[in-house]
Amino acid sequence: MDKNMGKDVALQNERDGFESKWGFILACIGSAVGMGNIWRFPVMVSKYGGMTFLFPFLIFVVLIGATGVIEEMSFGRIAKAGPIGAFGVSMERRNGRKKLGEWVGLIPVAGSMALAIGYTCVVGWVFKYTYMAFNGQITEMEQDMKVIVSTFESTATVMGNNFWLIVACVVSFGIMAMGIASGIEKANKIMMPALFGIFVFLLCYVFFLDGAAEGYQYIFGFSAEGIKNPEVWVYAFGQAFFSLSVAGSGTVIYGSYLSDKEDVVGAAKHVGFFNILSAMLAACVIIPSISVSGGVLSEGGPGLMFIHLIHVFNGMPAGRLVVILFFICVLFAGVSSLVNLYEAPVATLQEQFGFSRNRAVIVIAVIGCGSALAIQGIVSEWMDVVSIYICPLGALLAGIMFYWVGGKEFVLEAVNAGREKAIGKWFYPLGKYAYCMSAFVALVVGGVMGGIG
Repeated sequence: MDKNMGKDVALQNERDGFESKWGFILACIGSAVGMGNIWRFPVMVSKYGGMTFLFPFLIFVVLIGATGVIEEMSFGRIAKAGPIGAFGVSMERRNGRKKLGEWVGLIPVAGSMALAIGYTCVVGWVFKYTYMAFNGQITEMEQDMKVIVSTFESTATVMGNNFWLIVACVVSFGIMAMGIASGIEKANKIMMPALFGIFVFLLCYVFFLDGAAEGYQYIFGFSAEGIKNPEVWVYAFGQAFFSLSVAGSGTVIYGSYLSDKEDVVGAAKHVGFFNILSAMLAACVIIPSISVSGGVLSEGGPGLMFIHLIHVFNGMPAGRLVVILFFICVLFAGVSSLVNLYEAPVATLQEQFGFSRNRAVIVIAVIGCGSALAIQGIVSEWMDVVSIYICPLGALLAGIMFYWVGGKEFVLEAVNAGREKAIGKWFYPLGKYAYCMSAFVALVVGGVMGGIG
């Protein structure tokens, strides 16, 4: 993995990047606003009592956004590299052991690749259901739960969705092949505003339906007794941690494409705000929708999106239009996140092995698509292992490399670049102790709960 300084400088000079601050912010929002915000967040809000869950969730979003998101953006930018290069830079500055840092950096890259493979299957499902929404197949199911369930079960099986999985890969890798500015940035400039605009329209539509008021009362209700439940805080912490897309990979690599003139602290604030906004919009559409149908939201994961919500939307006035718009939102969220997950391994081939952009994209596309086709029957188990163990480990390692190995001078140099006013004295100790400890807790608690489950 070692390269001489001349090659490093040449590579950095040739490096693609974002053309604008908002292009970068929208790309980061796209990576954070995944389907977890659409199908998992509303379930958590419903299960744990509206504001009873929202209150600790918002606290954790502020903590992680003010430390982890800023850290990963800054880390990638100062190193002008993904996790492998960034970890190497940190170790080299500390004790000259660059190669050791690069080997450790393989862990978050592997985690990003593994998560992307599983996510590819899910985005393939979304492509299929978006097509079915447009041609009326979903509406034709009406409210027949047997048909709805059997349709999803036939999709989520070994080799059950080959065509649409390949379509998901072609679209995602097609965006990536066009580069950072011409591909990823432009795609997110279209997808993210459209996603939020459609969700606002759905919110207005659902708001005026009979029975929706009960859903909103539930969302904004608060239980003094419920807030004492440790489980509420554990799940709120987990949701905040993973919804912000801090895993030592995707945000690091996007940060590496950011100009030194831009303010990462301001960018992190925008990412945190729009992450919360997307989650709240999803909750304010989905929970009142369930209320309108007289149902009880009690199950998350694929069952919510591909079974229960279809049953609910098909029973609404103008149900076909609602289904179409909803799956367009999910599609945009899925593709933007998938592109971010695959970017770290693509950039690794470019940085560490000198691959051209197109060659790196093709290699990762073949590996990713082939692996996703093979694991279609075990997607849930695959995603559980990766999200519970590998991704939190990557986030913890990035935090340690940045705050503990890099040191205070390195951290402040990385964060303050592009800022008119230096970040406050609170940042370094909060990141070094509170954030790194929270990443460790996420890894341990997730592991324990995963083992119990």
